Amino acid sequence: MESLKLTVYSDFVCPWCYVGQGAVEKLQQDYRLDVAWRPYYLRPDTPPEGIELPPSVKAHMAHTVSRLKQMADATGLPMVFPDHLPNTRLAHEATEYAIQKGKGLEFHHAVFDRYYGRGENISQWSVLKAVASEIGLDGADMQREVESGAFREVVSAHLEEAHELGIDTVPTYVLNDEYAVVGAQPYEDFVTILEEIERETGVQFKRTH
Repeated sequence: MESLKLTVYSDFVCPWCYVGQGAVEKLQQDYRLDVAWRPYYLRPDTPPEGIELPPSVKAHMAHTVSRLKQMADATGLPMVFPDHLPNTRLAHEATEYAIQKGKGLEFHHAVFDRYYGRGENISQWSVLKAVASEIGLDGADMQREVESGAFREVVSAHLEEAHELGIDTVPTYVLNDEYAVVGAQPYEDFVTILEEIERETGVQFKRTH
């Protein structure tokens, strides 16, 4: 049966992308979706070793912490707020390795959990290799492949695609390459859009449990 394409542009250091996972996972349970998470660099100027969160970012976050926690709690996601902002290049390239091995969604979810669920530094290979092992991948092979530059071009291509689509905010959800939803929205808002797509296409994507 036909599935609906959902492409999510996100970065691992984006808290709204993290809490937005809940709606995506519920949608996957209720609708036939082909979900693809695409990389985006929220702070592309972050050095490889990462930085401590600037006071301005902490001050901005203070206004949104309660809302983020509320959304995380509603979907059963643990949430902490790390003081360290990692560079996410390795994490995005390692995700492409996991996609190649058929474990992209599991790896993506686990990396998010390591950062916003546990407060770990996801720019470190020790963390990324632990994630790989956790989902049944060879962490040493992943590190070799990523460090060889094997996934640099595909990540760059995804970033260029986001730029061409005019995406400058994450998370951005693109349904069937046509409908864009910007920001972490409640499950019900996605359902409204999905029902509209069903009416326009004449195809029912809702699962019949």
